[in-house]
Amino acid sequence: MKMKKISFLFVAGLMLGSLSCKESEFTEAYPNPAKIAETTIEKQFTGVLYANKDYVLPGYRNYFVTLRTSINHYTQATGWVNSSGQYIPGSSGVEDVWYNYYNMLAQYRELQKIYATKPAEQQADRKIFMLAAAVYVYDYTAKMVDLLGPIPFSTAGLLSSNGGDYLSSSAKFDSAESIYTFLLDDLKRISTELNGITLNAGYQKSFQTQDFLNKGDVTAWKRYTNSLRLRLLNRVSDVDSFKSRSNTEMAEILGNTTTYPIVETNAQNIQINVYDINTDLNSKGFQDGLESAGWYGNTAGKAMIDNMNTNKDPRLSILFEPGANAAGKYIGIDPTATEATQTALFNAGQVAIYNRFTLSRNQFFPGVLINAAQMNLIKAEYYLRTSNDASAKTAYETAIAQSVQFYNGILAITNATGVTGSDKPTAATDASIAAYIAGTGVNWSSATTSADKLKLIATQKWLHYNLVQPYENWADLRRLDYPTLSFQVDNANNQTLPPAKWTIPGNEITYNAANYAAVKSTDNLKTKIFWDVK
Repeated sequence: MKMKKISFLFVAGLMLGSLSCKESEFTEAYPNPAKIAETTIEKQFTGVLYANKDYVLPGYRNYFVTLRTSINHYTQATGWVNSSGQYIPGSSGVEDVWYNYYNMLAQYRELQKIYATKPAEQQADRKIFMLAAAVYVYDYTAKMVDLLGPIPFSTAGLLSSNGGDYLSSSAKFDSAESIYTFLLDDLKRISTELNGITLNAGYQKSFQTQDFLNKGDVTAWKRYTNSLRLRLLNRVSDVDSFKSRSNTEMAEILGNTTTYPIVETNAQNIQINVYDINTDLNSKGFQDGLESAGWYGNTAGKAMIDNMNTNKDPRLSILFEPGANAAGKYIGIDPTATEATQTALFNAGQVAIYNRFTLSRNQFFPGVLINAAQMNLIKAEYYLRTSNDASAKTAYETAIAQSVQFYNGILAITNATGVTGSDKPTAATDASIAAYIAGTGVNWSSATTSADKLKLIATQKWLHYNLVQPYENWADLRRLDYPTLSFQVDNANNQTLPPAKWTIPGNEITYNAANYAAVKSTDNLKTKIFWDVK
């Protein structure tokens, strides 16, 4: 019998980890969460983080089942061979993301349930676990809205809290706008609370032990909170009902970094680092997710390769390898070419692939959530929008340097374990970065209008994100409508070009039909997310 996997029913496998303070002991410290009989606030907090790890660290199903057939095509982060139905997101990949999110949300609701039963003194001591967990959940929640629009949220994941009553746990769909409003409101509250929080030595140690994302660093959680706020505020900056709030709060955050610290340097990036690939925190699935033979998961797209070639991008040889028979040339697959032409190019060994040393065979590749280059590109957008050209230029150029340095840093953490058949690329130099920034196609001063400068920012987002931050890549590509990408029209299907969003999975439609009815009319591949107004 097929299990009914729907947003309000997920309770399986509560993530109830154990304790340890050494990364090398992670496997012993965090045994299979589904087999633990009881939980605490501290352990359940780790369970929330653990539930989502395979969609933060690069994993097989995310890259092979979900991204390979959808987002990485829509952004042309990868090249592929055209086929009928290619612009319809695969149901299995969409379901994977949906089920993973609601599994994590159920763990978070369980954390809220446990916390609510504790006396006030214990709640005060453990408040940091609740604040941090909320930030992490809100990050994923925003991604879900960016993918799907309205989703069950405010009343979702409450089956355990409702004593197993399925009918009372049926989750309504919240509008995308209302979810964004809630996230922005609550992140602002959390930012204020984090500024006033004090941990005693015992709970500081406990938080450090259970927090495998930021290692108990409260300042890092402050940066995560405000950086996420900045990202969401920027995303809604063109929506009439959010414009005033966006400008006011972004100015407040960027104008007072002591009160509202954000990620400013690569050393402050919010990411899950891999210390020991023999624990559950590793990127072993990256290789099969990208490199599975014959599936074009790691092949280069023409638009990205052409841009990097033309502008002598110092990231080119770090991110890509030339085709085996391409004589050192970087060549991408043209999405507008015929299937026969694309296949012949690939079979001839001409197509570049993503660098195996840097990416797919790097079992230590971090799980990236927010990084410095991303924040500076958001700053550049904001300053451009508010007519502060000098600050926009500084943020833009800083972001480019930080992006290259980020990928240089990946080379430094790559361990030879598992890396075969690919030589270590040469790190980019400061001189090559400076030359790139000064080049005609990249130089800020070469753009004479605000629209052209925004195109420069959008292009750098696209290049920086590539397939490392795919969900952010697709969101910004839809919102900014740049770079302009060409696709072969699929006249054999109703969906002739890449979609504007994903649609709700079939199981949710079947088993939550009454609530789904409220959003059914707009749940199609052509309905734009509310922030997509250009």
